[in-house]
Amino acid sequence: MKGLILSGGHGTRLRPITYSQQKQLIPVANKPILFYCIEDLINAGIRDIAIIVGPNREQVMETVQSVPWEAEISFIFQDEPRGLAHAVKISRGFIGDDDFIMYLGDNLLKGGSVDFIRDFADSKVDASLLLTVVEDPRQYGVALVDEQKKIIVNLVEKPKDPPSNLSIVGIYGLTARIFEAIENIAPSWRGELEITDALHWLIRNGYNVRYGMVHGWWKDTGRPEDILHANRLILDLVEPDNRGTVESGTVRGLVKIGSGTVITGNAVIEGPVIIGKNCRIDGGTVGPYTSIGDNSCIASSQVSNSIVMEGGRIESAGLVTDSLIGRDVVIRKQESAVSGRSFVMGDGSQVML
Repeated sequence: MKGLILSGGHGTRLRPITYSQQKQLIPVANKPILFYCIEDLINAGIRDIAIIVGPNREQVMETVQSVPWEAEISFIFQDEPRGLAHAVKISRGFIGDDDFIMYLGDNLLKGGSVDFIRDFADSKVDASLLLTVVEDPRQYGVALVDEQKKIIVNLVEKPKDPPSNLSIVGIYGLTARIFEAIENIAPSWRGELEITDALHWLIRNGYNVRYGMVHGWWKDTGRPEDILHANRLILDLVEPDNRGTVESGTVRGLVKIGSGTVITGNAVIEGPVIIGKNCRIDGGTVGPYTSIGDNSCIASSQVSNSIVMEGGRIESAGLVTDSLIGRDVVIRKQESAVSGRSFVMGDGSQVML
């Protein structure tokens, strides 16, 4: 079985960060979201993986290739977001006639998808979808199922009157029959080839489309608040590990500190927290539920429920909370008698004062 991970798209809901960084590379607990997807497939025994790339493809390729994965990883370029079914279609040369798992690269799943993948492999069905119960199904693709046969009988995209509360999670078990289905569908009103339409074609033509249920939590990390929530969920699983130096200060709770990092100035680290390598925490408080990327500096500030990416500097900034802060961002108190605030900001930025 092969793996196909989708890591394209523009990530418009995460701008301005995604102007310069592919959304699947945004770190959660100091690890790119895309890496969780790759690890999940490898843990399921898949050793041949292709990644669909689009904007920032060189960035994605460089980041993925920086790790010695226990799998062969290749890349397939999609020039524009033309739909999930289009991504499958252009991967035919890689997939051949093999069964495969399609995995949306901005999904996070507690416990992974190993059981779902094994069930798909053992069941010999034509396709299988992973589902989860949601509070408001109108925001998602929704499945109507036959619980006795464990098959899907209908799929509805963002219905006004949902037939169930079962949402489609972005992990699909597919066979080569999906290619025939894709050849028999037309682009949607968005001008895209929809995987939901291809799956509809399979159901209408008598093929078995099975389903499995998520056990634990699932996060689609499409918005800043989703990423921060995912960060909290993963930080709750942190195993304490201090490879840095605590010169002066207090470290309590679930805290992981990278090598070369120094805690000084009587700083307080209140877990769950992860701090990367070669950081300096000088006074103030970090945590709870905060991730600090490598080579960052937090000085005389309070940072909580936030993600600070690599190279961030937060100095004498008071309380910074509920924030997603990009790479090499500087936040500091202005040393000036001027009554006001100064900003250098990119397109789509948001400031809460």
